[in-house]
Amino acid sequence: MCVGIPMQILSVDGIAAQAADGPRREVIDLSLTGPLQPGTWVLTFLGTAREVIDADEARKIAAALDGLRSLMTGGDLGNAFADLDATPPRLPPHLQAALDKGETRG
Repeated sequence: MCVGIPMQILSVDGIAAQAADGPRREVIDLSLTGPLQPGTWVLTFLGTAREVIDADEARKIAAALDGLRSLMTGGDLGNAFADLDATPPRLPPHLQAALDKGETRG
C-alpha cells in the first residue's frame, strides 16, 4: 500500500520541484500534474506529485498521518480524524443514484 504525503511546492525546474513536508525537503516529479507554481500543495506518492490539493485538504491529511504515527508509537489519535467525526458516511454518487431510484440489488 502506498501512502500519500501532502507537500508544498517550493521551487520548480522543468518537471522536477523542490517540495516541503514540514522541515523535510524532497525533489519530486511533476510529470503527472504538469507545471505548478511555488506555494501549490500536492499529494505525493513515492516522490511523484499525483494530485493538486488545497491547503485545507493538506492539513487534514497531515493531521491524520500525525495521528497514525502517534498511535503506532503507543500514543492516541487525538483529534487526527476530527473532520470525519462530524461527517456522516456517504455512498459514491453512482450508488446513491441507484439507491435514490429504489434499486437495492445489483
